[in-house]
Amino acid sequence: MIALLALMMVAGRPMVIVDERAVQVREVPPHNGKGMSTAYRISDKAPARTMEFRKRSLDKGASIGIHVLSHDEVYYVVSGLGVVTSDTEEKPLTPGMAAYLYTGAAVGIVQRGTEPLVLIISYPVPAK
Repeated sequence: MIALLALMMVAGRPMVIVDERAVQVREVPPHNGKGMSTAYRISDKAPARTMEFRKRSLDKGASIGIHVLSHDEVYYVVSGLGVVTSDTEEKPLTPGMAAYLYTGAAVGIVQRGTEPLVLIISYPVPAK
């Protein structure tokens, strides 16, 4: 009981609330990607963060280019259709599916279908 009370008394950092409309940027997708996208740099507003949490909407035919991961990463599909690559393997992704991608893999994703591919992307911030 005492340990629980002590834990409750330790103050954490204040939370950060981010409206995605305030952090959206139109840009070419990263890693020599193709086409255009809308990036939502949600976690950039959180000081001293240890993880990245981003949303990206890939326009029709757009892609995040193939790149080698220096950390584990997750692509979660909110809407649209895509094909994710990890090394030589390609798999389709639809809404509600996630690809857990591992350190050292060469990864990328391309939009397919008629509507934009909307992803949540999360990964750890590199240690300094």
